[in-house]
Amino acid sequence: MLTLFHGWRSSASRRVRLCLAEKGLAFESRTVDLTKMEHHKPEFLKLNPNGVIPLLILDDGRSLYESGTICEYLDETHPDPPLRPDDPYQRALMRNWIRHVDERIINLIVFNWAHSMAKVAQQWSDAELAEKLKSVPSKERREAWIRAARKPYTEEERGEARAKLVQMLDRMEDMLKPAGWLVGGRYSIADIAVVPFIKRIDEEIAPDQVTAAKHPRVFAWWTAIQARPAFAVAKIGSFTDS
Repeated sequence: MLTLFHGWRSSASRRVRLCLAEKGLAFESRTVDLTKMEHHKPEFLKLNPNGVIPLLILDDGRSLYESGTICEYLDETHPDPPLRPDDPYQRALMRNWIRHVDERIINLIVFNWAHSMAKVAQQWSDAELAEKLKSVPSKERREAWIRAARKPYTEEERGEARAKLVQMLDRMEDMLKPAGWLVGGRYSIADIAVVPFIKRIDEEIAPDQVTAAKHPRVFAWWTAIQARPAFAVAKIGSFTDS
């Protein structure tokens, strides 16, 4: 059986759970507590040197990480129902869209890390923080932990992050015009990639934007996404309550 190391509120983990749910694939769930930095422990880093979740362990013991890679692997090995366009050009557009969304993750972190991550990190002493940062493999993540622990994002920074996320909604509005899905005329990994972002935007960041008045196509798309059985199976619940 597949084994998934993940977090219930992790945006990347939510993508993979959605993909698994759409495929009807069972998996053993291994939750990783990010506030305890379990994803930076030596035993985890042996499986994923990047020190991030999700991490998928295959039936033969090999590991895969990075949500986009995992989702494409699952679609290649379990092609029914298909979650990628048939046309190579449309598949390229799908990957470009995923890359665009991934570039917005820092804007999402501004809001997401203000919850449990920051509340825990702010309690660490300078010595504790320095010691914990030694195990974080990437410069970007070390800087994010420092921000969470010592330099809370300002209202100006939050405003700039919110604006960039709203711009993503504008782009989605244009992309959804032909068929109601982002690429290839049907639900795909491109749609899955943005679900965690829209969940947070609609829930807390800019709920006034995911409306029939402001972004009608996005609103219709989001309504359809939430009605899919896989959405409930994947447990894309409230970020602030989970």
